[in-house]
Amino acid sequence: MNSPDRQVRLSLPPGALAERTRRYGALDLSSQAVWIFDFDRRCVHWGNRAALKVWRAASLEELCTRDMGVDMSESISQRLAQYRSDFIEHDATFQEQWTLYPKGVPVSLYVTFSGHPLDDGRVAMLCQATPAGHQSPESLRSVEALLHTGVMISLYDREGHSLYRNPAARASVRDLNESLASRIVDPAEHARLMAALSTSQTATATMKIHTADGERWNEVSARSCRDAVTGAEVTLVSEVDVTSLKRTEAKANFLAMHDSLTGLPNRSHVMQRFSEALAALDVASSQAALIFLDLDHFKVVNDTLGHAAGDQLLREVAQRLRHSTRSSDLVARLGGDEFLVLVASSDILADVERVRDRIRQSVSQPVIISDTQITVTPTMGVSLFPGDGADIETLLRKADMAMYAAKERGRDDIAYFEESMGVALRTRTALESDLRRALEHNEFEVYYQPRVDTAGNGIVGVEALVRWRHPENGLVMPDVFIPVCESTGLIRQVGMRVFEEAVRQQALWASQGHALRVSVNFSARQFTDPRLVPELQRALRDAQCDPAQVEVEVTESMLLEADNRSVAILESINKLGMSIALDDFGTGYSNLTFLQRYPIQTLKIDKTFIQGIQSNRPVAELIVSLCKLMDLTVVAEGVETQEQLDWVVARGIQQYQGYLFSRPVPAQEISSLLRTAQVRTGDSGARHAQAVQADLQPPSAGAVPGPD
Repeated sequence: MNSPDRQVRLSLPPGALAERTRRYGALDLSSQAVWIFDFDRRCVHWGNRAALKVWRAASLEELCTRDMGVDMSESISQRLAQYRSDFIEHDATFQEQWTLYPKGVPVSLYVTFSGHPLDDGRVAMLCQATPAGHQSPESLRSVEALLHTGVMISLYDREGHSLYRNPAARASVRDLNESLASRIVDPAEHARLMAALSTSQTATATMKIHTADGERWNEVSARSCRDAVTGAEVTLVSEVDVTSLKRTEAKANFLAMHDSLTGLPNRSHVMQRFSEALAALDVASSQAALIFLDLDHFKVVNDTLGHAAGDQLLREVAQRLRHSTRSSDLVARLGGDEFLVLVASSDILADVERVRDRIRQSVSQPVIISDTQITVTPTMGVSLFPGDGADIETLLRKADMAMYAAKERGRDDIAYFEESMGVALRTRTALESDLRRALEHNEFEVYYQPRVDTAGNGIVGVEALVRWRHPENGLVMPDVFIPVCESTGLIRQVGMRVFEEAVRQQALWASQGHALRVSVNFSARQFTDPRLVPELQRALRDAQCDPAQVEVEVTESMLLEADNRSVAILESINKLGMSIALDDFGTGYSNLTFLQRYPIQTLKIDKTFIQGIQSNRPVAELIVSLCKLMDLTVVAEGVETQEQLDWVVARGIQQYQGYLFSRPVPAQEISSLLRTAQVRTGDSGARHAQAVQADLQPPSAGAVPGPD
């Protein structure tokens, strides 16, 4: 108990030793070493003459003033605390082999320890020692190792009662009389351990254990052997606390099965746990639905506000999905902006609709990120179990197909899987593959539709429109492939190809003496590209095209979704010298504030107002009047008859385009029109335009029809 090289002295109250000797004098004559240890003061309270010899003390005073707490090891301190607790709570007695180090000399003893009350009411420890006799170094060291090791060593009889515990094991138990069975949390684990011992004499398992510090994970090794005292069969158990390792393992497993951003289960979790849930539902003959959810226009948030804002939005959506589904529903994030919900019910269709309404209402609520209000909507696809499939892979694939079908219908919608969707998806996949090949092989062509001045009936500009010269299907119209380009992101490459060709052609016409303004359509997807303005500037420079002769067309719906970044891009385009036209005006919200907020110079009235019934035309007249007040150029789209042209001219609309003058045609045919079609104002001019158009070759026989 005492340090071999540090003998710190304590002071004793006057007369204390005399009083103690009077009390314990009868023990002074015993040949057995006896001393009393004071737990609190870490010193010998009293010792007989034999104890002085054991401790190599010159006097009782010298022994009692030694501070035995100096450099006391943690294991010895822990063991003494156990003794004290067991003396108080159980009136226990212990017999153990100890090695003392009086003045640095090791002395091995068999010591009986018991509790002893002091005059002031505190509990001390009565120690009665006899020499251990000659023992081999290995034996002495093994005793010391048992005392100091952190490994918990216990010996149990056949009934599981404790025969021995080393200090580490004693510190771990909740109760001195705790059995092996009551120590193991799961009775089934105890049964398996004992069964393994009965067959192989050894067993190892990692299991939950009841300890003084609560439930812990211990690596338990058990071995059948014989008691060195009685010869009876006993079980030697060693335990190592692996709770930290288990927690690390559990955390690793959690991270492997959960999305680090939202905390929701991830794709690995879906493939494993959702499969287990489906198997349980199959046994119970229950119904379920797999809801595949995608956020509409999420990429716009990432591209305009940055990925940090996108991540914040995803975390918010994950929280909303948790709150809008039941605790029995399984919610997961597959990656990106794709989520999955598994719903089980006896009335699955009704429950899916209820879940759909809750999700739609919750997810669609605006959220403020970086001082910007963002609103996203969910598009959902549903596959049903067991009707659409009995395994997670099949159901996931079909729910994905249904979701894409809902996207094609206009987003913010829900679709249930139908077998026809598989055909549509294969067609769409093949089309996407063909489009990528078309980009590589330069199969896209630019057609131009003339824009005509109503005053002089001469061509003042053209609108660039893309066509796809498919090697097998001939000329494919944009309504067939542009939606796929939009959804896949290919629109950025296709759109830039069209712009590059259009400005090159404008510069060529200008060199031939034709000052035509070329307008090019842009999509919302292109405006999310941070490289857009620099690439436009490069294309203008490479083509040596005058920016004042180039017009960028945007739609009402695109401006409706625009944010500050989109406004900045439009202003940058304006600063390059290009003008901005608002296309298809009147088909959306017809929000005239657009005309003030954005740098717009031209407004194109949608053909539905030009070709429509008389009741629609007063709206067009109002638009024209407002545009005149705001000094905007007005263009009428879709003029196909002389009556429509007369109405346009009568309203003072400056320009028009439509089949009355010309369909979209290749660049060389525009050049032909510019050389030969000197059209005059009035009916004769219109008839001459029709005659010129009749001389033009129609599109290829293999063309796929579609509106412009």
